[in-house]
Amino acid sequence: MKPPQTLRFIDAFAGCGGLSLGLMTARCKGVFAIEKSPLAFATLKHNLTKNGDYSFAWPKWLPLQAMTCEDLITTYSNDVGTLSGQVDLIVGGPPCQGFSTAGKRNPADPRNKMTEQYLALVGLVKPRFIVIENVAGFNMKFENEQGVELLMGDKKKQSYAEYIANRLREKGYEVSAGLVNCADFGVPQNRQRFLMICERKDEQKKMPDLFNMLKSSRKTFLKKRGLDIDKPVSAREAISDLEISHKELVPCIDSAAPGFKEATYIQPTKLTKFQSLMRKAAPDIIPNSRRLPRHKPETIEYFRLVQSLCRPGFCLSLEERKKAGTRKHSTTVLHPDLPAPTVTTLPDDIVHYSEPRILTVRENARLQSFPDWFAFQEKYTTGGKQRKLECPRYTQVGNAVPPLLSEAIGEVLLARLNSLTESNEKSSNGNKSSRQEGIT
Repeated sequence: MKPPQTLRFIDAFAGCGGLSLGLMTARCKGVFAIEKSPLAFATLKHNLTKNGDYSFAWPKWLPLQAMTCEDLITTYSNDVGTLSGQVDLIVGGPPCQGFSTAGKRNPADPRNKMTEQYLALVGLVKPRFIVIENVAGFNMKFENEQGVELLMGDKKKQSYAEYIANRLREKGYEVSAGLVNCADFGVPQNRQRFLMICERKDEQKKMPDLFNMLKSSRKTFLKKRGLDIDKPVSAREAISDLEISHKELVPCIDSAAPGFKEATYIQPTKLTKFQSLMRKAAPDIIPNSRRLPRHKPETIEYFRLVQSLCRPGFCLSLEERKKAGTRKHSTTVLHPDLPAPTVTTLPDDIVHYSEPRILTVRENARLQSFPDWFAFQEKYTTGGKQRKLECPRYTQVGNAVPPLLSEAIGEVLLARLNSLTESNEKSSNGNKSSRQEGIT
């Protein structure tokens, strides 16, 4: 029996590597990744370049360093062009701040233009498949926002997702798209994302809806990983083994800033199904990025007050904010028995369900479905003006595509690629038989 075909991919706007990690776990093969942040790239490089099956092949002509997609296309366009026909998939989550419903939805945000660079890369490589992942607001029409004509010209009454889909259709791709909640694929987090999954038409007359194939694969995907199909993974099922109560606090060993503590990690006798999955590849490892915040006594008391006022799983209401004495409207206390809300780049958006503190980077990473062996690198946080420029660990995790969702995407595309290969072989054998009959 012929071994299943592999799928080679390029990850653009890769961040710390969540999308790539999931694809590699699905047995896809990474060629290279592009990420402009040196901090996020440091994490990707540490985990996904010299790590056996979890490693990019990385061409010799491309420096193993942070760069923009524009740098890649401007400096290495000839080399990238030689990959045409050798790469099956380009994936990427172009920066989404200009589309996010949590932000100002600025059509003229320069980060929105990075999608154009993504399309230029597609034009050079011409992959069979394309996956674009973004926030739910990517598919919302711009109404009265100023500057929309700078982004979309005379197509300004469309959503940007529709604009991109039409551009891809012009390039010869069949486009399927929709919203998916990451919690449906085992991620312990209600995270609504917009996915666009595309396949090059070539001469095919009938093509499947790849987004619907992904949705239909859900039950099989969860069963294979030992996860419940009727009940989403809860916050407590994800992070209960990382609670700090009754544990010794010791100096944090992976923090450049002095004076921080972490709780010793003691694996419980019985892990939850999700925790077992996160530790399966390296069951003896002690996960990094467990640095605890240095909350002042008044901050701890504030979090206790918030925990007493807040309905777990819901943002503080206006009345609750008044009672807590805060204007911050995005604070949510985890509900222990439900998935977490969307993990963001701001550490103080989520409060622990039973301990008066924010979550550690590792706890956020668990809620994003990063396995425990995946070690985040560089500084933990940043502030002030640097917040727009740097990508520390909390930001790396908040911006990432959950690896479990990416793994599900990878399995669907691998199945489609193998189906195409089998179909082409049958067609080829059929033509060969017809020619031989003609000769005789």
